[in-house]
Amino acid sequence: MSETERFDRLRLIRSPRIGPVSYRQLLARFGTAREALRAIPDLAARGGGKASVADAGAVEREIAASRALGARYLLMGDPDYPALLDQMDGAPPALIVRGDADLATRQCVAMVGARNASAAACRFARTLAQDLGQRGAVVVSGLARGIDTEAHRGSIDSGTIGVIACGIDIIFPPENKDLQAQVAERGLLVTEHPPGTQPLARHFPARNRIIAGLAMGTVVVEAAPKSGSLITARLAGEAGREVMAVPGSPLDPRAQGCNQLIREGAILIQNAADVLEAVGTLDPRMVRQGSLDFAGQPVSADVAAQERVAVVALLGHAPVPVDELVRLSGLSPAVVQTVLLELELAERLDRLAGGRVCLR
Repeated sequence: MSETERFDRLRLIRSPRIGPVSYRQLLARFGTAREALRAIPDLAARGGGKASVADAGAVEREIAASRALGARYLLMGDPDYPALLDQMDGAPPALIVRGDADLATRQCVAMVGARNASAAACRFARTLAQDLGQRGAVVVSGLARGIDTEAHRGSIDSGTIGVIACGIDIIFPPENKDLQAQVAERGLLVTEHPPGTQPLARHFPARNRIIAGLAMGTVVVEAAPKSGSLITARLAGEAGREVMAVPGSPLDPRAQGCNQLIREGAILIQNAADVLEAVGTLDPRMVRQGSLDFAGQPVSADVAAQERVAVVALLGHAPVPVDELVRLSGLSPAVVQTVLLELELAERLDRLAGGRVCLR
């Protein structure tokens, strides 16, 4: 990939209303990021709106700021882009990293849990992470309070990856300033956000998909129902990765999430041997080096007016699966996806989890 194409791809993903799905679709249709950038205003106009692209100067300043922080970019399609993450639906097209990117090529296990974790759970997480590291695994977590913090502390000497929901120059939570610096120096610090991005609430579910995507399996040590840790576990399960949980007392609300996961089929974990037995070894068929797979991203170079009207007529404010739109419209997936792309660029469509869409 040329440096010009790398720059244009970063500019593409930084453009308004461009997410991982539309990014892949645009590259699949136009071949290069430069051609995709040129086409965005016209596509948005077909969808009934207007769209702009990221300012080249702003992207240049972002790159300069990242380099000044000692960080670099991993773009989808690079040989060193994490292979397992590349398999995830909605994987981030661009990562900003500091540290040893080779850690992401090793056997990785995610460990997540409650921010207000009990002392016993914190000790267990730290010990489990240490034992996993001694057995050759890399521990992935989110640098949050509680279980995440202890997971990183336990694995800092053997290899740890911290995924954050903010710019690589932002410390969150503040008390983990020294720990985040250690992860960047001795492990790997990962984000998809430009420098200066604050840790807003909407960024954390997106961060969780990276945590789940980097690992062969996710261990939940302690979690209340409806916690962010359970989102990570769900994303891991949807990606075909192992979901594991540490059982806890039924009297402790912080254990209810883990106990529920076990009831639903998660693997009960008591020690590092249990974890490594569950995740097994990396199947070479799961590794895709340096590719940008457009499978499942059909697009059409030409959509008739009546086809566009038919798709829009099926949409409403209630989310609907894209597959259902294809079935009901009788149109090809390529045509339906193209109409959805046009509407998304025109700021008339929202994409939701589970491949669902709805009008804004």
